[in-house]
Amino acid sequence: MIQEIVKVLLVTATIYHADPAQTDSTPFITASGAHIMECCPGEHRWIAVSRDLEELGFIFGARVRITGTDGLDGIWTVQDRMHRRWTKRIDLLVDKSIKYGKWNTVQIEIIGYDKRY
Repeated sequence: MIQEIVKVLLVTATIYHADPAQTDSTPFITASGAHIMECCPGEHRWIAVSRDLEELGFIFGARVRITGTDGLDGIWTVQDRMHRRWTKRIDLLVDKSIKYGKWNTVQIEIIGYDKRY
């Protein structure tokens, strides 16, 4: 249950790949049950969020505007969840051609929700 909806938040952002070393044994299925295209996962523009952000309204299907990540800024959708050890953090699902990405002060803003969730 959403306890509080926060429209804008500053977080740390990193990238991740659909790879068992970075996910679990089903790297092409997100925590929301969505299936990732193996050929081009970055085309989805999906993110994973730390679990503390879910209580603030960043739930599956939330559409967010991200700024502060250089070339990855724009509209993304929450489709995955990060390990419990992370807080105030998001992971951007990208193609394996993008090797590294970490930004310490990224703004995420909820702009709407996908009605399917």
